[in-house]
Amino acid sequence: MASIVFQDVTKSFTSSSRRRLIRSLLLGQTSNSQTHKPFIALRNVSFDLRDGESVAIVGRNGAGKSTVLNLIAGLSEPDSGTIEVKGRVAALLDVGAGFHPDLTGRENLFVNAALHGLRRKEAEQRYESIVDFSGLGDFIDQPLRTYSSGMYVRLGFAVAVNIDPDIFIIDEVLAVGDANFQDKCFAKIQQLKESGTLFVCASHAPLVLRQICKKALWLEQGELVMSGAIDEVLGAYRHDTHEVQIRPA
Repeated sequence: MASIVFQDVTKSFTSSSRRRLIRSLLLGQTSNSQTHKPFIALRNVSFDLRDGESVAIVGRNGAGKSTVLNLIAGLSEPDSGTIEVKGRVAALLDVGAGFHPDLTGRENLFVNAALHGLRRKEAEQRYESIVDFSGLGDFIDQPLRTYSSGMYVRLGFAVAVNIDPDIFIIDEVLAVGDANFQDKCFAKIQQLKESGTLFVCASHAPLVLRQICKKALWLEQGELVMSGAIDEVLGAYRHDTHEVQIRPA
């Protein structure tokens, strides 16, 4: 049974030493003339998601949405708090993530399947289904450096939905690609939802979120502001955003 539990999770980031050095040189500062405070991406965030739920994460840029998804996917660890993720995770977080541009689509398919936990024999058994879903045809044997962003998404999504994920994480990538493929993706997502897959989706497109999700979490400056039914949360978030936009300086 799939589940995701965040308990008082805090996550921060610091600038790289290279970035600090470049900035110091541009501003005419010495290397120790400025104290660099960490950026708090998440602060004491707690939530509990269960098998079969479909949950949107909303918030302004920098609110912590992608940080939550990366933590669920196991790409980073929290500074404090606990995270429990049960089930096989498929993640579409960035166009081209997990792919190598010099390898062919076929080669990347097997590498990506392995990263998702599939054995070579399992990937070979699902190969035809993956290529068919992607619609890449003969391009599957071309190096990925020749692919468009939409073709990257086609391959990534095709692999992800064919590994039988218990948890599916999506971050904006469905905004890339043609309408026909998006419709195909949404139909497959609905099929996976009916089979009990837990979905977590971040996007700035309310129509996309409503099409996929029934619940939502609203993050603001790294803190969880509200959780509940998708329409209620999106309505409150939209009202707050509108208030900020029209508020006089």
